[in-house]
Amino acid sequence: MLSETSPVSITGADRLGDQPLLSGSLEVRLAAGEEDILAAKQLRYRVFYEEMGAIPSAAARASGLDEDSFDDVADHLLVLDHNLGNGPEAVVGTYRLIRRSAAETAGGFYTADEFDISRLEAQPGEILELGRSCTASGYRTRPTMQLLWKGIAAYVFQNDISLMFGCASLPGNDAEALRTQLAYLHHQHLAPERIRATALPERYVEMDRMAAEEIDLRRTAATLPPLIKGYLRLGGFVGHGAVIDHQFNTTDVCVIVETNSVSDKYYKHYEREARGISIQ
Repeated sequence: MLSETSPVSITGADRLGDQPLLSGSLEVRLAAGEEDILAAKQLRYRVFYEEMGAIPSAAARASGLDEDSFDDVADHLLVLDHNLGNGPEAVVGTYRLIRRSAAETAGGFYTADEFDISRLEAQPGEILELGRSCTASGYRTRPTMQLLWKGIAAYVFQNDISLMFGCASLPGNDAEALRTQLAYLHHQHLAPERIRATALPERYVEMDRMAAEEIDLRRTAATLPPLIKGYLRLGGFVGHGAVIDHQFNTTDVCVIVETNSVSDKYYKHYEREARGISIQ
């Protein structure tokens, strides 16, 4: 699940040349230890459960953490605001990154609980699942998102990622209320068959809920959550069928991005900088 606005463990700070990757007081880097990862889990709980209305388990409510077994094998990309400090207290954004080798350790990818991703797993080269993305209230801004994407770009080029994917969310569980957005995504951005994920039969929700000619393309595109719009600007696709996530009060689609065909305007901009960044 991806909200508004991530693996074998790699520690240390992202750097562009000899300088940290910064935007004002903000810095992006990978989690450097358990305290950083704990801060990411606490932020996720605040955003997903306290703000967005997800339903916590008794254990999650008691701990104040959003966590699962995938966290142990993932890399956690962080945004820190150094105006708040220089440690875990400064974490204001996070993205969970899971590569193929980490997923094998965990017994599969998180996305496989909602979608048949066998065509994605069959692709040659390294693949990357992006998930559990969120930013603290007050940091859902263009500079924060740009910094997160610079960090992801650095990770992509450092690890030679050929394909990225994950579950991205529309708010609410009423697919009919979301019919225009779902139909728009289905008609305008459906992935080609060779990389098309499909909602699992027992969880499948139809996206083709309106005829293509009935959709006001520009107006509908503007109503999509910013994160989904961001993936589409990168040249991304969506899978076939959506999934209702009752726990998180969302309707999920599978987003897929091939890094060798990313839209020049929105991603190649980062490639020039990212090739000089070492995330370690």
